[in-house]
Amino acid sequence: MHSDPQALAELAGKTMYERDPASQALGMTLDAIRPGFARMRMRVREDMLNGHGTCHGGYIFMLADSAFAFACNSHNFNTVGAGCTIDYLAPGRAGDVLVAEAVEQALAGKTGVYDVVVTDQDGRKVALFRGKSHRVAGHVVDM
Repeated sequence: MHSDPQALAELAGKTMYERDPASQALGMTLDAIRPGFARMRMRVREDMLNGHGTCHGGYIFMLADSAFAFACNSHNFNTVGAGCTIDYLAPGRAGDVLVAEAVEQALAGKTGVYDVVVTDQDGRKVALFRGKSHRVAGHVVDM
C-alpha cells in the first residue's frame, strides 16, 4: 500500500474519474480530494432543468452521490453506497455552479458515514446528503 495517504487519495481519485463516464458526461469535475474528503463541481445546463425551470433533483443527487463515492473510495479500498438520504433546501438554476463537498463522519471496519453539502456559487446551501458506505473486495488502484 502507498505510504502517503494524500498521494494515494489523489491516485485513487484520478483513476476513478477516468473510469466514470456518468460524472464526466454531466460535466462534473473533481476539484479536491484527500482521505475521507472530496469536492466536486457541476454547472447546471438547460437540459438539466425540470418543468419548473429549476435543476432537476436527480442531477443534484448525482453530484452529491459522486462526491460521496470519491470520498469513500479515497482510501483506495473499493467501496460502494449502501444507502443514502437527501434533503433539498433551495433550487438550482440554469448557469449555477453547484459544488458538493463530501466529508467522512465515521469509518469503522467496512462501514462509513459521509455527509455531503451541496452549495451554489454564492455559497447558498442547495441540498444536504448523507450516505452510508460499504467496503467490498479489492482496491481502486492495485499497488
